[in-house]
Amino acid sequence: MPGASPRGTYLLIADALRKEIGKGHFAETGLPSEAALMREHGVARTTVRRALEILEKEGLIRSEPGVGRVVSDGSERHPLAQRMSDMIAERGFAVGDAFPSEARLCEEFAVSRTALRSALSALEGQGLLEAVHGKGRFVRALPASTHDS
Repeated sequence: MPGASPRGTYLLIADALRKEIGKGHFAETGLPSEAALMREHGVARTTVRRALEILEKEGLIRSEPGVGRVVSDGSERHPLAQRMSDMIAERGFAVGDAFPSEARLCEEFAVSRTALRSALSALEGQGLLEAVHGKGRFVRALPASTHDS
């Protein structure tokens, strides 16, 4: 590499990727690898990662284990705990109903068990779910409507 990249280069890379995503590129194939983006832009891996982090925070892309980074369908724009709370309301769960297993929720929301457990903990903290040792989780209360559908 000829030298350090100028400050803010990651913002330029994020902007270029944002424009490509807006044109519909990467929808089928996913984003290029970090190594490919490094070669294309002539920058270090940390610069590419900073650009990708911006796009992830904006909800434009997400990381899929074993696949790489892909264009988001928009469902990730709400925090996982909020999406799970919405699921309780949308699917008509009643107080006392069994909540789906961690394995099923990981698959449905395409998240890691660690991320899922964090969201479940948040819902338990809000009083929406109750964990019963050896039996699973149960709906303890119904969520209040927090946003218009």
